[in-house]
Amino acid sequence: MFDLYASFIKNDRHKELVDMAAAHAKKFKLRAAKYDKEASFPFENFAELKESGYTALSVPKVYGGQDLSLYEFALIQESLAQGDGPTALCVGWHLGIVMDLVTRREWESSAFERICQQIVDEKIVINRAATEPKTGSPTRGGKPETEAIRTEDGWLINGHKTFTSLAPIADYFIVSAQVRGSDEIGGFLVPRDADGVSTKETWDTLGMRATRSDDLIIDQVKLPKNAYVERIGWQDKNHTPPGWLIHIPACYLGIALGCRQDMIDFATNYKPNSLNKPISELEHIKNKVGQIDLELMKARYLMYGVAAEWDEFPERREYLGPELQAVKYAATNAALKAVDLAMRVVGGQGLFRSEPFERYYRDIRAGIHNPPSDDIVLQTLGKRAFEQE
Repeated sequence: MFDLYASFIKNDRHKELVDMAAAHAKKFKLRAAKYDKEASFPFENFAELKESGYTALSVPKVYGGQDLSLYEFALIQESLAQGDGPTALCVGWHLGIVMDLVTRREWESSAFERICQQIVDEKIVINRAATEPKTGSPTRGGKPETEAIRTEDGWLINGHKTFTSLAPIADYFIVSAQVRGSDEIGGFLVPRDADGVSTKETWDTLGMRATRSDDLIIDQVKLPKNAYVERIGWQDKNHTPPGWLIHIPACYLGIALGCRQDMIDFATNYKPNSLNKPISELEHIKNKVGQIDLELMKARYLMYGVAAEWDEFPERREYLGPELQAVKYAATNAALKAVDLAMRVVGGQGLFRSEPFERYYRDIRAGIHNPPSDDIVLQTLGKRAFEQE
């Protein structure tokens, strides 16, 4: 049988990590339809991810983690998403933020060490909360209306965040807020159990329903002075692009690969009474599957190629922003085409909720709305083409 990872697993560690993710994915796939139908958060999946140490993989080894590389991050997230896309996307935010903190090293070392130890020992998970109802995606430059007010003892935070993945389970949120009386935007570490922190169940969506990316309400939340952990916007000046966002294209490629495998199984076993053979033997079916594999092959080689360059040549990272954006564009659009073609192979059976295909069809569409959007990617590439040496 064709091995999807034969070209990308380069050593024993890669194989161990992929095997770990694949073992989780096999179990998660059995629950995916239930979570999707109920639009409920996959608590059971996360309990298993914590127990296996998956949620600590991106923590530095010195604190008990595995120092996950960007290439390895793409490998495991693509594999995990073949079982359940929403679970993969959610844990990807957590793992990716830790990778971002490792790369940027902006937090005070004591605060960073403390959060790493909690991830390893207490199995906590974290996420950022940046998007707001009136500002839209922060990648388009919208400033938060969430406000941080200096007090004698620390900070007072008020605000309303949307698209907060991990809302039902995150132990900490890194909340972006405008500092009153200045143009400064900061990231504040907010415990979910702090007085005034609540979530509002607003996540009733077409796809990726189990992420439960509900609203986060910050109402007169008092924080200590050291809760101000990062300066939002400063990283734009050090020219290091957010490589960790590769978990987004990896997730959607994983969803498409999961759909591909189910489609192959379906086509291999489906023999209508108008034929004396399964539909997998029809030339037009093979043609569609060939188109699917070509789309996914192009996107995957681009993703793993850019991830390898990031890992092997750290001095080039500041120049890889356009390539990283291109990975997201290529992957999400290839995944979309692949799933659409798979629906044509399966035919009307793909419309039934008893089959997984309509879920893949809905979930894959969320990818185009994750950052960066297609127009920003194309503008970035076009702008670079006209830049002078």
